[in-house]
Amino acid sequence: MPLAQLVKESPPDYTRHDQLFKELIHTFFEEFLEAFFPEVHSFVDFHELTPISEEVFTDLLEGETRRLDIVIETKLKGTESLIIIHIEPQSTRQTYFHKRMYQYFSLLYNKYRKPIIPIAVFSYEENWEKNQYTMAFPFFHVLTFNYLTLHLKKKNWRDYIEPNNPAAAALLSKMGYTEEEKVQVKKEFLRMLVKMELDSARQRLVYGFFERYLILNKQEEEQLMNEINYMDEAERIKIMEIPISYEERGIEKGKKIGKEIGEKVGEEKGIKKVALGMLKKGLSIELIAEVTDLEKEEIEELKKKL
Repeated sequence: MPLAQLVKESPPDYTRHDQLFKELIHTFFEEFLEAFFPEVHSFVDFHELTPISEEVFTDLLEGETRRLDIVIETKLKGTESLIIIHIEPQSTRQTYFHKRMYQYFSLLYNKYRKPIIPIAVFSYEENWEKNQYTMAFPFFHVLTFNYLTLHLKKKNWRDYIEPNNPAAAALLSKMGYTEEEKVQVKKEFLRMLVKMELDSARQRLVYGFFERYLILNKQEEEQLMNEINYMDEAERIKIMEIPISYEERGIEKGKKIGKEIGEKVGEEKGIKKVALGMLKKGLSIELIAEVTDLEKEEIEELKKKL
């Protein structure tokens, strides 16, 4: 039986979190290291990046198989020495996580026989954080395994708003801020986003990640818009022109339109009509799927009819 068939399904929230982090770090791998691990960044040759096919290993600690999503082969600058960088995002506190990191390290090294830089990214609220696994006896020390860590909640968001780094901008949403600071965090995020001048796909990725984790209520959204209105005119115009911001605001409107059309011509036909209209506007398949609840495959078929 292929290894892929042995992988157990993860809970939807965990799977979504895992996929979001994987996509963000893969897309902005260099920027991620530059923002959070500059000591690694300065030695890596970013012209020689090779993502290794997703690795599936049996997790002896959790009793199930797990997929290592972020495994990159690269070189050190000025050398021909190949290394592997393994990044493991972790959204829930696990007191045996350090043992799991050692297990993954051992399995990767056993397969590839190359030096490995292991990195853990913690995004939960709890303070638990270990960066070392030790195996020892009263009479003999066997080994000490170390790995780099990034505990996002322990990072002050204000320290990352000056460099216009897309990875840092997205991860502001997972850093340490108070409820009273949420509006300010989003305002600074939007300022960063317009300064970076990313292409639409990357802008959507960064904005979508941020919106997934930092959610403003209606009152906070109104406060944000009031503060944006007092910004420099050029900056304010750029923020209001962010395409995805219009898409986000249009989700509820799109659902309402879909419902109204559905009542008139049949729910399924009405939703598909909305989807066709959104396709003609050039909106993404991911957004249309979220608005209409149609499967992406159905939307792809509709797109062929345009």
